[in-house]
Amino acid sequence: MEYLSKERYDEIAAELDNLISVEYPKIKDALSEARAQGDLSENFEYRAARRAQAKTISRIRFLQKVLTFSRVIDTKNLPKGEVTLLSRVEFTNLANNARMTYTIVSPHEMNLQEGKISLKSPIGEALMGRKEGDIVEAHAPAATLKLRIEKID
Repeated sequence: MEYLSKERYDEIAAELDNLISVEYPKIKDALSEARAQGDLSENFEYRAARRAQAKTISRIRFLQKVLTFSRVIDTKNLPKGEVTLLSRVEFTNLANNARMTYTIVSPHEMNLQEGKISLKSPIGEALMGRKEGDIVEAHAPAATLKLRIEKID
């Protein structure tokens, strides 16, 4: 089971709805049009439409599974003063005194450019359940990082 923020759940639901109601009918029309051209063995448009159809069906099934096995997080019920899902955490890398701030999110919401790291990443796993002032070790592929939690929002 995955936990999602309400915003991300709504984004996934909107993408799924768009794929089912807009994109898939376009692909079906393209397939019909390509079939009408005759010989399917050398019909590039038909093959391209079939690939698009397979890709779209795969994406639809994936998104349906994500929504089926996801739960929306109620932020009011999350513990305060402890790193949990959707916590904004400021921490210091003790090796170089670099300060970083990230929000802990589900793998479906991860986006490093927006400062969101997955709770399943090495740093996310190390921070989960910890409190301000704790020093944790994150076992990343490149090295083991020692991090001190400075602030939790």
